[in-house]
Amino acid sequence: MKPNTQQLSDLTIQVRRDILRMVHAVNSGHPGGSLGCTEFLVTLYQNIMDRKEGFDMNGIGEDLFFLSNGHISPVFYSVLARSGYFPVSELATFRLLNSRLQGHPTTHEGLPGVRIASGSLGQGLSVALGAAQAKKLNNDKHIVYTLHGDGELQEGQNWEAIMYASAKKVDNIIATIDLNGKQIDGTTDEVLPMGSIRAKFEAFDWDVLEIKEGNSIDAILAGLNDAKSRTGKGKPVCILLHTEMGNGVDFMMHTHAWHGKAPNNDQLANALAQNISTLADY
Repeated sequence: MKPNTQQLSDLTIQVRRDILRMVHAVNSGHPGGSLGCTEFLVTLYQNIMDRKEGFDMNGIGEDLFFLSNGHISPVFYSVLARSGYFPVSELATFRLLNSRLQGHPTTHEGLPGVRIASGSLGQGLSVALGAAQAKKLNNDKHIVYTLHGDGELQEGQNWEAIMYASAKKVDNIIATIDLNGKQIDGTTDEVLPMGSIRAKFEAFDWDVLEIKEGNSIDAILAGLNDAKSRTGKGKPVCILLHTEMGNGVDFMMHTHAWHGKAPNNDQLANALAQNISTLADY
């Protein structure tokens, strides 16, 4: 049985608590983008993706996910742990020496659920396209999902991959762009305006849809199911996901300041008070 909307909401709140406590414990990490994508990743892993029990790198006969903007590792690790890939208690080792949960996900630690090292931005789509084409060669009908930051699209390798995907009709991939309009040095428009991202993807012959309420579980469910229905029709699919950086913590929202800054003790207490535990803290 897939979780209902209330169960997804409860898990989302608990994942927010994980994120906040993880970055606070080591005074390091990226809470802003992690909080902004919490509803999306919870919904993707808990309701949308066709996943097998356990983990193997080949991923044959199941949907795959690749995180390209690897700095939002706190939300990725929390969702993986609470989806059964490794013990939730291991979240307490985030960014510690010799931990499998490094600041940016890597593969040589052998952490279940992590398929690529990500952190150097702009590379995730290229890797995911290789996996998607391998599925086609293996007659595997499952879907490859990716997540990217909007600021990440300022890097050129993305556009080579975007061009390749449509030219080769890689129609078993759904690439989601986190459109929060913010990056480490300010708004994306201040750093490097990109114009209409929708128009750019459409010019590269992608099928594009938007989720206007990217922090609404109901809207995410509808948008992801719509995206799935568009696969297999000759075009790669792009979701423009409009989110709020720092969502769920009032003082972290509407600013880029919490892109890569951990809360102090008082700020943590304030943030946790806004997200009362729904399951159990690690």
